[in-house]
Amino acid sequence: MKSGLQRRLLLLLLIPLGIFALVSIYFDYQTAGNVALQKDQQLARLIPLLADSVVAPGITSGREPLLLLAPAVEDFLKGRTGSVGFRLSDAEGEFLAGEAWMPELLPATHDIEFHSLEHQGVIYRIAVQRTRTAAGELIVQLADGSDPRQQWVRSVLLKVLLPNFILVVVAGFALNWAVTRALKPLIELKDAVERRSPRDLSAIDPLTTPAEVRPLVSALNRLFGLVNDQAEGQRRFVADAAHQLRTPLAGLQAQVEAWAQAAKVGQAAGSDGAVTLPAEKIIKLRNATRRTSQLANQLLALSRADASAAAAQPMQRVDLKDLCESILPLHLDAATRKGIDLGLDAQPAQASGYEWLLRELLGNLVDNAVKYTPAGGTVTIRCGPSAGPPAGADSQPDPDHPRRGVFLEVEDDGPGIAPEERGKALERFYRVLGTVGEGNGLGLAIANEIARVHRSQLELDDATADASGPRGLRVRLSL
Repeated sequence: MKSGLQRRLLLLLLIPLGIFALVSIYFDYQTAGNVALQKDQQLARLIPLLADSVVAPGITSGREPLLLLAPAVEDFLKGRTGSVGFRLSDAEGEFLAGEAWMPELLPATHDIEFHSLEHQGVIYRIAVQRTRTAAGELIVQLADGSDPRQQWVRSVLLKVLLPNFILVVVAGFALNWAVTRALKPLIELKDAVERRSPRDLSAIDPLTTPAEVRPLVSALNRLFGLVNDQAEGQRRFVADAAHQLRTPLAGLQAQVEAWAQAAKVGQAAGSDGAVTLPAEKIIKLRNATRRTSQLANQLLALSRADASAAAAQPMQRVDLKDLCESILPLHLDAATRKGIDLGLDAQPAQASGYEWLLRELLGNLVDNAVKYTPAGGTVTIRCGPSAGPPAGADSQPDPDHPRRGVFLEVEDDGPGIAPEERGKALERFYRVLGTVGEGNGLGLAIANEIARVHRSQLELDDATADASGPRGLRVRLSL
C-alpha cells in the first residue's frame, strides 16, 4: 500500500517538474535562436567592411593583399581573440590571408552564405561572400566561435537538467520519509484489522484514526454491522428452523417407534408382526409428513431468496401476465375442494426481476390465501400497470417524466390481518393469534424476502369493507 502511494506521489511530482523543464528548455531555445540570428546579422554587416579593408592587391600574384582593417572589424577580431577569424581567398579559393584552418568555401553567387564548422571542439559560424575588392574579385570569410547554440546546449545541461535531477532525487528521499510518516496510522489500522478474529465484528473507534481515514473506518464499521446482522440472521434462521422441524419430526419418530414396538410385541406373541392402524392415525401421519415436507421446501425457498440477494445476478424481463396464468392452475384443485372461487384479473405487464423468485412469491401468496379463506370464499390474482414509482423506490421523482410501475396482487375475503399484526406477520415463523389451519409462518416471510431482492416491499391492506367493518386481505408487490 505504501509503495503504491509512493509511486503515485512521485509520478505526480515528476510530471509537473518535467513540464517545467520542457517549458524552460523551450524558452532557452527561443532565446538562443534569437541571439544566433543577431550573430548572423552582425557577421552579415561585417563582411562588406572586411571586403572594404582590402586597399591594394599583393605585390606579386598569389601574395597577401594589402589590408587596412576597418575599426568595426578590428574591434570584432581583437575582442574575441581565439574564437574568431577571417580568411581571404582568390576567385578560385586559393588562400591569400587570414586563418589557414578555415575551410575553402566557394560561393556560387555574390550573396552572403552561412555555414557551421567544428574546429578543435568549437563550433564556428562562418559567413562567406564572393565580392569585388580593390585587389579584384575575392572570397571573404568571417568566422565567430561564440555560437550561442553551443552555449545553449551547455546551459541546458548545467542550468536545467542537472538542477531538476537533483531536485527529483531530493524530493524522492523527502517523499519517502513523508509518506512513511503519513501512512503510519493507516498501516497500524491495517495491522489491527488483520489481527482480528473472524468472529470479532466490533466497530473500530474512528477517533483513533486520522480525519482523512475516518470515512473509510465508518464504511468498515457499516460493513461489519451488515455482516454481523447477516450472521445473526443466519444463526437465528438455523435455530428457528431446528425448532420448527423438531416438533413434526418428533411426532413422526414417536409414531414409528410405537408401531415398531407393537410389531415386536406381536412377534413375541407368535404372530407375523403385522400392525393394524386405524384410518385416523394414517391421516395424521400423512398430515405430519406433508407439513414436514412443506416446511423443508419453504426453508429451502427462503435460503435461496437470501442467497440471490447477494448473488447480484442480472435481472431479466418477466411477463407478469404469463406468470399469473401459469400459477392459477397449480392451486385450482385445492380451491375447488374448499369451494373457493379462484379467479384471475391479469393485464399485460412486464417488469425486471428474477422469474423463478417471483413465481415462488406469487405461489406462496396464493397458497396462503386459499389456505386461510373459508369455504365458499373468493381469491383473486391480479397484475397490471400502476401509476407512480414502485414502493420502496429510492430515486427522486421527475415531474416531467413520471415513472410508471407494475404490480402483482393477491386478494381474498378471508379473516384478514389486523393492522397492528401486519408488521409481525412478515417475520419468520410468526403466526397471527387465532389463525385456523396448519402453517409454518414462512409464506409471507419468503414473499417479503423476495420483495427485498427486487428492491421493493410487500403492501398489506384490507381487501373490502362493509357494514361489519374491513375484512379480507390484499397483498401487493409493486415493481
